[in-house]
Amino acid sequence: MKNLKLKAARAILDMSQQDLADKVGVSRQTINAIEKGDYNPSINLCITICKALGKTLDELFWDG
Repeated sequence: MKNLKLKAARAILDMSQQDLADKVGVSRQTINAIEKGDYNPSINLCITICKALGKTLDELFWDG
């Protein structure tokens, strides 16, 4: 399933996929794959992405 919440949170901060990738220590392709729903990140990567975007796991990764 596509992660539109991640894409939206990144866009609000005017952050490119590359910017986010650099900040969390992964490739741009990894961020792209997460947003497209082609890759399920580890919980540690999810937490790192949340911290980089100022969001919670609930806000970005869990339906609730």
